[in-house]
Amino acid sequence: MRVAILGCGYVGCELARQLRPDHEVVGVRRSEAGLAAVEATGAEAVRADVTDAAALERVPDADALVFAASSGGRGAEAAERVYVDGLRTVIETFGARESPPERLVYTSSTGVYGDHDGGWVDETTPLDPTTAKTEVLAEAERLARELAPEFGIDGGVARFAGLYGPDRYRLDRYLEGPVTEGYLNMIHRDDAAGVVRFMLGSTDEELLLAVDDEPVDKWEFADWLADACDVERPPKRTKAERLADDDLSAAARRRVRTSKRCSNDRLRALGYEFRYPTYREGYRPAAEAHR
Repeated sequence: MRVAILGCGYVGCELARQLRPDHEVVGVRRSEAGLAAVEATGAEAVRADVTDAAALERVPDADALVFAASSGGRGAEAAERVYVDGLRTVIETFGARESPPERLVYTSSTGVYGDHDGGWVDETTPLDPTTAKTEVLAEAERLARELAPEFGIDGGVARFAGLYGPDRYRLDRYLEGPVTEGYLNMIHRDDAAGVVRFMLGSTDEELLLAVDDEPVDKWEFADWLADACDVERPPKRTKAERLADDDLSAAARRRVRTSKRCSNDRLRALGYEFRYPTYREGYRPAAEAHR
């Protein structure tokens, strides 16, 4: 099987490593620096922008596509250009080929759920995007699940919780504090890639929530991390205390108010086995290195 990973970055390069050498892998990036990272995985590197149909012609035919492009953390307009316009361009370009792909997996975010006041959400929970950017993500999910089949492509969505792992542990955020109350829903980079690999080969599910076994209270996580790093536990703040800050931006206020716990019951029931079932296994190497 040949897999083309469009936006072969943090998760995409790990996915390439997991798929190699059993499959042919093509990693697509916009920059020369990005191409070097792809080549380091052993995958074929192709320079192209997902919004440029002509550039995408440089990407060879593939049995499966993974759309993992990033808007670079910019605003809703940039996100729409990449996630909506880009995904539509990819589907239409590859779908029109003589040998179109059989499968597409789009990597989305649990941000599309909005706020559930700490309650549980799963694949059956209705979406409630509360920002312009998460509305864009929800529209991209619709394209993956509805537009792709119009071209004979089996479209699926892997909805990622908060990513962490090598180069993205961000220990200082929780060790220094103050830590505001709420829940963390996380998945290690290796398992995020593993879920996509699982969707390419072991299941034809349209939607899977990619999150580990244990959504955790932020205060509990911060204390565990401090103990594991052998440092003093950080100061804590309630939501009300944080929201009282005069310099808090509107976006930050939304993040403070938004709380939910994401369930991976469906993923587990289908047989996916986590490398890092909880934050304890995932963060322990970083804590040991910190000590």
